[in-house]
Amino acid sequence: MSTVYAEAKEASPAAVELSGADRFVQKTYFPTLIFQNDVEGSVHLNRTLLDLTYSERELGVAVNKSNTAELGSWHSATSLHKNPAYEPLLTEIDLTLSRISEELCYAKDQVLKVTSMWSIINPPGNGNRAHCHPNSLWSGCYYIQAPKGAGSIEFIDPRTVIIMNQPKYEDKNKRPREVLTKVSFKPIPGRMVLFPAWLYHGVAPNMSEEKGRAGDRVIIAFNINQVKK
Repeated sequence: MSTVYAEAKEASPAAVELSGADRFVQKTYFPTLIFQNDVEGSVHLNRTLLDLTYSERELGVAVNKSNTAELGSWHSATSLHKNPAYEPLLTEIDLTLSRISEELCYAKDQVLKVTSMWSIINPPGNGNRAHCHPNSLWSGCYYIQAPKGAGSIEFIDPRTVIIMNQPKYEDKNKRPREVLTKVSFKPIPGRMVLFPAWLYHGVAPNMSEEKGRAGDRVIIAFNINQVKK
């Protein structure tokens, strides 16, 4: 495996006379990228996906992974991307993946594609344990239904060394984004969140007070890899 190094070249102090405002510069390297995309006109799409998800559960196929199945959470099989009924959602995902490939200057002979996809129903009291997604490049989730209190997805700083000696801040709520050790995204129907598959994440318990199916947090999750065009 070859490693590419980008040299951060600086002008010699003797060559450039810097003003006071230019002497102190912050530079950000090795960031963890998280993309968010809100699907336009998602109301009709979500109604269809909600019906598909409950129909899938009625088939009796269930997988126990990060979900809390012992508390009633349900996780479908991981092959939904092969079902033509989900094509409208896959079209939206592909448009987002195309944008990511362009933003990150990925190889032109490769394309990002969904390689596995599944749905999760978290009734009140249910969440997802912290986990990551091996053997994938990116992962993502799409929110179909998210009542008030449904439970946010939380991402954890991958730099474990940071917990060894944490600084104290004047106001933890006003820290710069670059120094956060946890970040959460509120579930909003029609929203898609994509993140590196290696990034540990979990879902807070669904605290909705809605009754019946209206209280369920319903999503579709997926894994992504580059494939040859």
